[in-house]
Amino acid sequence: MSDRDVAFEAYFTARSDAMRGTAYLLCGDWHRAEDLVQQTFTKLYRVWRRIQRHDALDGYTRQTLVRTFLSERRRGWFKYESVGSALTDRAAPSSGLADERLVLLEALAKVPPRQRAVLVLRYWEDASVEQTAAMLECSAGTVKSQAARGLATLRGLLEEERVR
Repeated sequence: MSDRDVAFEAYFTARSDAMRGTAYLLCGDWHRAEDLVQQTFTKLYRVWRRIQRHDALDGYTRQTLVRTFLSERRRGWFKYESVGSALTDRAAPSSGLADERLVLLEALAKVPPRQRAVLVLRYWEDASVEQTAAMLECSAGTVKSQAARGLATLRGLLEEERVR
């Protein structure tokens, strides 16, 4: 195994779980999150030897992940096969915090993809407005407006859920 492969394997081992968590927040499905992470790391491996700044690797990987997600959304979810809707797992015992988290994740999945990407990058990944703008290749003003719209949409969805 070459040094290149060893370094890539080490990076993948160290960061794939964190990227999987981000991917799940973007798409709301663990299986699709796995696919997004796989596509992201495949793209990263193709350019691995050309990467000069390994200190900025997380940002580059996250940017690739978000762009892969948005690109997939543009093609349309209907082009992907559905495994099935039957639930095979039993429901876990109810606890307040877990239930609130599930409601939040369900509402986040209903936020439009671009706004969801901004919310995940800004508030989950704690990226600055400028970092988010660079990752999404848009202006800082667009990030701010997408964040405001996304938060408003999320609040509305959570309010609807609370009223039910």
